Amino acid sequence: MIETLKTACLEVRKSVKNLVGTPEGNTKMGLGAGGDISRKIDITAEKKVMETIKESGKNPTIIGEECGIIEGKDGYIIMDAIDGTTNVTRSIPFNCCSLAFATEPRLSSVTDAAIIDIANGDLYYASGDKGAFLNGNKISVKKPETIKEDEIIAGVNISGISQDLLYSIGPIFTKLNHIRVFGANALELCFLARGYLDMFMDFRDKIRPTDMAAAYLIVKEAGGLILDKTGNTLDSELSFNNRFSFIAFSDIKIYDFLAQDFKLFNKKAPGPGFEPGSKE
Repeated sequence: MIETLKTACLEVRKSVKNLVGTPEGNTKMGLGAGGDISRKIDITAEKKVMETIKESGKNPTIIGEECGIIEGKDGYIIMDAIDGTTNVTRSIPFNCCSLAFATEPRLSSVTDAAIIDIANGDLYYASGDKGAFLNGNKISVKKPETIKEDEIIAGVNISGISQDLLYSIGPIFTKLNHIRVFGANALELCFLARGYLDMFMDFRDKIRPTDMAAAYLIVKEAGGLILDKTGNTLDSELSFNNRFSFIAFSDIKIYDFLAQDFKLFNKKAPGPGFEPGSKE
């Protein structure tokens, strides 16, 4: 399955790279199943993924941002064929195609994942217990020997955040000297997986499983951990009705260092024996 996902990502990039930032690519095509505006570039990308899957001879259930749920019988494909559509409309070179395969309809059942950076062609991928890779080379999160708050680089999505929520998580922003906002969660999590970022957070309760199913596995296989806002290992049903918040770290030491500043986190930080991907 991983080869099918990688091929689909490559085919999507070929089919959409000339639509990025064009009036044709930005043409609005109505609302997608996820409730967001679908543009021609989104529809083109999804069609290419489905064509590639069909050509592979597989028949999974497909869960997509635009197409909704197409029933099959061979597992589940979770796709965000274009993540970072707003960036695409302005030709901002930070967007991707995100594809994952799961054996059961849960995030924790994702076994294979691939994400391609549409702007430069970087291909990230992972399979369960086999590690995470970028263009054929194994990648891993950056594990700090010591935690220095002035060295932590954090990604965040605060688009449309409420004033109350911004106030409640304000302490973490004042503590961090290096915060980055790029506009495509899946690709930002890949930056965490390759050591560019030390953490990434999205507290808005807006993220759907389709937005991050692939990045979820890539981060885990690169040695990182992803928690929900209660401090437990993130999991979710693969449903459009499910929306959640999460925070991803390269190392549990960073969680320990910052946990007291997260008013949304109502559980103690995992103990010394905590391993990424486990539950306490």
